[in-house]
Amino acid sequence: MSMKGLFSGAVRAVAGGRNTTFIPRVCFSNRVFKATSSWDRPGRLTSSSLPRPGHFSCSSLPRPGRLTSSSLPRPGHFICYSLPSRNLVQIHGQDTSAFLQGIITNDMNLLGEGRQRSLYAHMLNVKGRTLYDVIIYSLNESSADLNSVVLECDSSLLGAVVQHLTMYKIRRRVTVNTCADLSLWALLPQETRSAPQQLKPEPTSAEKALVLVEDPRTDLMGWRLVARNSENPPDFIAACQQGDPDEYHSHRYKIGLPEGARDLPPGEALPLESNLVFMNGISFSKGCYLGQELTARTHHTGVVRKRLVPVRLSSPVESLQAGAELRSPGDKPVGKYRAGLGRVGLGLVRTAHTDETLRLASSQDRTVTLEVSVPDWWPEDTKSE
Repeated sequence: MSMKGLFSGAVRAVAGGRNTTFIPRVCFSNRVFKATSSWDRPGRLTSSSLPRPGHFSCSSLPRPGRLTSSSLPRPGHFICYSLPSRNLVQIHGQDTSAFLQGIITNDMNLLGEGRQRSLYAHMLNVKGRTLYDVIIYSLNESSADLNSVVLECDSSLLGAVVQHLTMYKIRRRVTVNTCADLSLWALLPQETRSAPQQLKPEPTSAEKALVLVEDPRTDLMGWRLVARNSENPPDFIAACQQGDPDEYHSHRYKIGLPEGARDLPPGEALPLESNLVFMNGISFSKGCYLGQELTARTHHTGVVRKRLVPVRLSSPVESLQAGAELRSPGDKPVGKYRAGLGRVGLGLVRTAHTDETLRLASSQDRTVTLEVSVPDWWPEDTKSE
């Protein structure tokens, strides 16, 4: 039912069935809905005739399936996005934790001790550059024995990830299998201004949600869901509706969160420049892992001269090449465009130039300007680097 239908229904109920006309005007300022009305006959109702004033706060709306005194059903809390750009790999066996501990940047003990059920990390090459960005999900909700996990990776790199895992498995007692029967979903709150961690998806059939956890990278990314291909989240997640995956990726770019091979080119991206620390994806106390030396040295020097930041283009550009040079107002090269969608994207920019309007020469022989922003979810002490 449309918002207009909802409000008109509420007024007809209050007016006792009178033939009235209600014209809503909705204002989203300060998260408050305001409504005004006009009547087509004498005897206008005053505010004192109504059960309450014509102002409805977002927090006062009912939960799905319940009605308030004004008979207004609550809209859905979450939008779920299918993520065909991500695939899943299952790693099973008694050496699972020790095996992954030596090839990812984060600490597997965080999962093994039951403190969390998801873990973000990168797999690096021997030179310390990012190969794959992954999220690891524990399948053992209450057990301290971490012998089975599901690993999320970029779909275009699935074969390379499996090969990488198999190559370093050596004599570890683990098996590596792709999960063709499983699919991955992202759940974001409809009201993006509210704190996502305060809203939790509510499955009506718990067994259909094989994994349902908060995104470990930042609260702004909502929740992650693993389900069987035959299941559709709006059918078993209360107050959930399906959205366009492009909206999910646009949201990522707006807040400056990289994901996948386009944003993190394998063998090229550096983990600290890609804000791995800010996304809770690295441990500097876990011990040795593949590619650790350069990463640890850079961290302890305390100097990161370039960072991956969100950018907004002055106009959309078709076929914009990844790696296109970004220039300062003084025509100095200060970074590279990485990837994007429409007018939003990511750029690798020198931190000394993040407060400037940059220029980008497109393949269409025209110059596009870019506005750089520093994400609010970054630590405060890094915003002035």
